[in-house]
Amino acid sequence: MDNSERPILGGLDDVDTPLTVTVVVPLYEEADNVPALVAELRAAMARTDYPWEIILVDDGSADTTPARLEAVLEADAEDRFRVLTLQRNFGQTAAMQAGIDHATGSVIVTMDGDLQNDPADIPRLVERLVAEDLDLLVGWRRNRQDNLWLRIIPSRLANRLIGNVTGVELHDYGCSLKVYRGTVIKRVRLFGEMHRFIPAWVSVHTSSTRIKEEVVNHRARLHGMSNYGLTRAFRVVVDLLSVYFFIKYLSRPGHFFGRIGLAFGGVGGLILAYLAYVKVVLGEDIGTRPLLMLGILLVVVAVQFLTTGVLGELGARTYFATSGTLPYVVRRDSHRVSRRHGSTAP
Repeated sequence: MDNSERPILGGLDDVDTPLTVTVVVPLYEEADNVPALVAELRAAMARTDYPWEIILVDDGSADTTPARLEAVLEADAEDRFRVLTLQRNFGQTAAMQAGIDHATGSVIVTMDGDLQNDPADIPRLVERLVAEDLDLLVGWRRNRQDNLWLRIIPSRLANRLIGNVTGVELHDYGCSLKVYRGTVIKRVRLFGEMHRFIPAWVSVHTSSTRIKEEVVNHRARLHGMSNYGLTRAFRVVVDLLSVYFFIKYLSRPGHFFGRIGLAFGGVGGLILAYLAYVKVVLGEDIGTRPLLMLGILLVVVAVQFLTTGVLGELGARTYFATSGTLPYVVRRDSHRVSRRHGSTAP
């Protein structure tokens, strides 16, 4: 296809970005699924009319997955597939980040390598992302083929909790099949188990109105067993606190710690004021009252939180000043756009 006929993706500060797609697939001991996965990916992407590539990330597999991936490269006459082999098993989040870092597409797709996500959904999701000028389109496994009590119900509860805390309401945070605008997802750095909260992290860099969801096909696992399950679900709550803090208070941590400090200080101050009244006006002894110790403790804790808030503000200012990171994102500079297209408007 001639370059002038290729689909165009409106991008950050650039209205003429050609549409190219990179599909990132983390794999950990999925040897039996590799042949079918590659065949389905190739068939799905062959139906599209834009350049594409597939990045298969081997997350330190100890089975024959690396050999299967090498066979894929040898059979790839069109040079569509890339294989990243990690030094050891770093986890799904790190493997996903590795693929995103090496992606060259203006649109990046992520999906699981266990064939429960259907590659045939990818062209439809990409088409909607482009048509509606979105930054993230999240797959929704409405008819999920998993265990009801061990996977589906806990997942629904977690989705509701995450949505309420972050303000990004989605039915299925855990679906790995997602389509991103490349310039947006590359601003996000994923660590730990943060792949579950990618839509929330993306909302730090774009409006939540530019994050939508689409019903996708979900299939039962045919080979192997889940390697990235909910066995570490207890970490979700701890990670969620981190997500909430960074979304709401990254550039103003003093407000987060200050509110807590003022709340403790207010309660402690009221307690001490009451005890002062009892001591001075009523003439009663307060030295042995547990309430006195509680009031003093609350005031001390309040001072600690307020001090932490001040230090947090200093740290945030240092972070933004030294890292080159801005506390905002410019989506489009209309002056640059008009000059690029030869406009004479002042």
